[in-house]
Amino acid sequence: MRQAGTNLPKVGRYNRAVVLDQIQLADGISRVEIAHLTGLTPQAVSAIVRRLLDEGIVREDGASRVSNGGKPRTTLRLNADAGSALGLHFDPIELTCCAVDLLGRPLLVKKRPTPPGVDPAQVVAAMTELVAEVLDEADVPRDKVLGLGLATPGPIDQEQGMIVAPPQLAHWTRVPLQSLLSDATGLPVTLDNDATAAAVGERWSGVGRGVANFAYLFFGTGVGGGLILNHQVFRGGSLNAGEFGHSTVLPEGPDCYCGNRGCLESLTNPSALVAEVHRRLTSRPEEGSSLSQAFDRDPASVDHPAVLLAAAADDPVAAAVIDEAAEHVATIAVSVVNFIDVDLIVLGGHGIEHVESRYVDVVSAALKSRPLSRSIRVVEAKASPLGASAAVIGAAALVLHSTYSPQLSALLSD
Repeated sequence: MRQAGTNLPKVGRYNRAVVLDQIQLADGISRVEIAHLTGLTPQAVSAIVRRLLDEGIVREDGASRVSNGGKPRTTLRLNADAGSALGLHFDPIELTCCAVDLLGRPLLVKKRPTPPGVDPAQVVAAMTELVAEVLDEADVPRDKVLGLGLATPGPIDQEQGMIVAPPQLAHWTRVPLQSLLSDATGLPVTLDNDATAAAVGERWSGVGRGVANFAYLFFGTGVGGGLILNHQVFRGGSLNAGEFGHSTVLPEGPDCYCGNRGCLESLTNPSALVAEVHRRLTSRPEEGSSLSQAFDRDPASVDHPAVLLAAAADDPVAAAVIDEAAEHVATIAVSVVNFIDVDLIVLGGHGIEHVESRYVDVVSAALKSRPLSRSIRVVEAKASPLGASAAVIGAAALVLHSTYSPQLSALLSD
């Protein structure tokens, strides 16, 4: 299902974004095809395309296709080099920054540890230095930078540009990070939680391209989510929708910092997975795990990256723990499909690096057998092709999305 434009007056910005969205989604498209897909008149499409060509955002690539009547049609494509966006992912452990072109393709990705103690002033200083390094090394002219997207742990107060009280950041109570970073870098900053940013990145340049309704489950230091419904980011009343990680999967499970018990995040976050692997290696050393010797020498060496790599290599202990976590994820995925009737479930983030296929296999099996709508259609589960860079590429995509994608709010603006 495509988004339709409108020929009503005073909606020029929205119609422009609708046309640009079709050009961005397609690998080459004609004016006639845009008019057919959007419902706009050919005259309206031609006028919009003319302006986009004049601005350099769209290009005619010289190729032509022949219509049914034999008249050649010029192919339009997004001019990827016309501008760029920066993305910054703030994780309590690591800062990641990237530059992308207008197609959302990364030009450069750089990382550095988050300053110890995570003091806001220190973090903003480190972020500013990292942004400057990326601009310099990617050789991106500042006048071509549309803005800086910032993906952070939730919850956030998006209207005020604040991080409210992230559970893993003890001294971050209502920190106005958006304005602090904008003042420090001199760039306009778009703020969102990391899971929603990852979903936007998926919609812009991943498996969510052109998908009207999908849910994104993001695995990082915790477990979050994002929703794209009818091609729009769904944020909810407090703008923090998609907290799939705080859905209960085991009512008698461990306490979660959110106040509930047995939340998905409390069972599947990196610390919980490592603790369960350690417990099994201690209680059942006869399993013959490849991690046993490393655990005997130094339990700290069996950390989350080691567990993921071992599970990817079919280590019996690590694989069993990951597969059990995937079953919990599958329970939430089935609930999301039953509640919202999405077309696709996307799994991504650095927390499932190397084991994406194990999660996808388990979730896919559940989606084939458990949702109420399974006799009508089976919802697919897919791994994000953006992988461990999902949040930072998504952060940059926040800028592209807010600048170029059709936002229903534009219909209500003056």
